[in-house]
Amino acid sequence: MDLRGMSRLEGRTALVTGGSRGIGRAIATRLAAEGATVAVHYGGNEEAAAKTVADIRGAGGEAFAIRADLRTPGAAGELAEGVCAEFRDGLDILVNNAGILNNAPVGEVTERAWDELFTINMKAPFFLVQALLPALRDDGRIINLSSVNARLATPTIIEYSMSKAALESMSRTLAAVLAPRRITVNAVAPGATETDMMAFVHAVPELKAMVDGLSVYNRMALPEEVASAVALLCSPDSALITGQVVDVSGGTWLGPPS
Repeated sequence: MDLRGMSRLEGRTALVTGGSRGIGRAIATRLAAEGATVAVHYGGNEEAAAKTVADIRGAGGEAFAIRADLRTPGAAGELAEGVCAEFRDGLDILVNNAGILNNAPVGEVTERAWDELFTINMKAPFFLVQALLPALRDDGRIINLSSVNARLATPTIIEYSMSKAALESMSRTLAAVLAPRRITVNAVAPGATETDMMAFVHAVPELKAMVDGLSVYNRMALPEEVASAVALLCSPDSALITGQVVDVSGGTWLGPPS
């Protein structure tokens, strides 16, 4: 993607958590394409983060990598401090994208797995927002990556679905709290998306056909398509869109493809 010629976010600053791979990488790349300077957060894969930053810079954008292990106590505050040190004039856009998924039947979910998932998927976004509130500039944007599973009954990922439902609830409440500062807060809910997390689907043709068939378009979404929705919500065009969940699942479970 050529990062020149698009300027809706010119002069804006952005932090994308989990921005080195998958949907996060696509979001970081798209926001840079729109003119934002992007902090690409990563938890452990330094090589992937460096490649994302290099690709953005190579295409004419501005980005830098920043590490924080969101599983550890105080990590959200440390990440906020690091971002504020780079963006001394403030932050305009926060995209809470980092998340993990556990596959386990209800009877096999462990407390340890539960705690780790909720820490990364829900606790970290909340305390990151809290820590960044003084730095977030008026007319800013907060986008939380939810999932279509927040409203579906999927027994093998119950704690994941619950964490995303909590994230949507947080988005609505923060939208009301931050309205006086004209900071919009929304969630974006993808369905099955072509990322590393879903790579196992391709190994089983029957499973791939089933997952594709969840969408009325009979295919999984591309990370870039999710990033397009995020970019819209980050733009000036979305000034009156707040407290919403934007479904980017290709019509999951609306019915069979026509």
